[in-house]
Amino acid sequence: MIGGWGRCGSTLLDMMLGQVPGLVSAGEVRELWLRGCVENRPCGCGASFRTCPFWTEVGEAAFGGWDNLDLDRVLRVRYTVDRPWGVPRLLSRRTAGDEDLAMYGDVLARLFEGIRKVSGARVVIDSSKLPSHTMMLRRTADVDVRLVHLVRDSRGVAYSNTKVVLKQVTEGEPTMLPRHGAVGASARYTLYNGLTAWTNRLDVDYMLLRYEDLIADPERNLRAILAHAGEPDDVELPFLTSEGALLAENHLVDGNPVRFSKGAVPLRSDEEWRTRMTSRDRRLVTALTLPLLATYGYPVR
Repeated sequence: MIGGWGRCGSTLLDMMLGQVPGLVSAGEVRELWLRGCVENRPCGCGASFRTCPFWTEVGEAAFGGWDNLDLDRVLRVRYTVDRPWGVPRLLSRRTAGDEDLAMYGDVLARLFEGIRKVSGARVVIDSSKLPSHTMMLRRTADVDVRLVHLVRDSRGVAYSNTKVVLKQVTEGEPTMLPRHGAVGASARYTLYNGLTAWTNRLDVDYMLLRYEDLIADPERNLRAILAHAGEPDDVELPFLTSEGALLAENHLVDGNPVRFSKGAVPLRSDEEWRTRMTSRDRRLVTALTLPLLATYGYPVR
């Protein structure tokens, strides 16, 4: 599981890990029900979710077909519980008889087992990021959660949130990734990263990784992640080159549009915020996220 908040490089990390034998990239699994089953958006391979051979097989293996799911109930629980305000319910000790949580946990367990069965992989990479999803998976007995908390300089995240990024759709006009101003981005950065770090207290195997460090030394950091996942850290990584990474076609169900990239992808840290972000926004985001900047070792200036 890749945790944190958006615009942190999680989709790229998901794709790179998916090149390793025994691992499979699934993308933002928590979005599968709406983006895939309902809206039928494109898979990372370019086919629509309902026509993608991989996800069709997963649906058959997990549920006997996607149409056998009580999708209305799954969506209701997903949008009630897997949200920031659902965290108290997920942490409560009084939910032993909660039928909705039990149902959703069973659906997730069957989904992950279906992904593993169809892909033949030992490890499923889920880049859903949000801590409520991690907490939900932690409650699911058949899912062994290993969390990589991916963080990025808050100024870079906030600046990225001002950009217009279009998401591909199967039909109709493309939609945009959510955008937030400096205050909104800072609040979400603090909330989601703070809650993600807090999962370390919940017996979740936790690892902190900075996006900038990943880009600076991808081989060392990918090997550290593999060791964290219980995989051999001496596996060959031939897809890494001096210029970046050679990425094969993937089946990420949702995520940043970079998931449609194939072939040579340069690995360069996006530092555009240093020259393009307004002084006002830079100072504001720095002040609002100062505690986490210090925790993650980012310079104030």
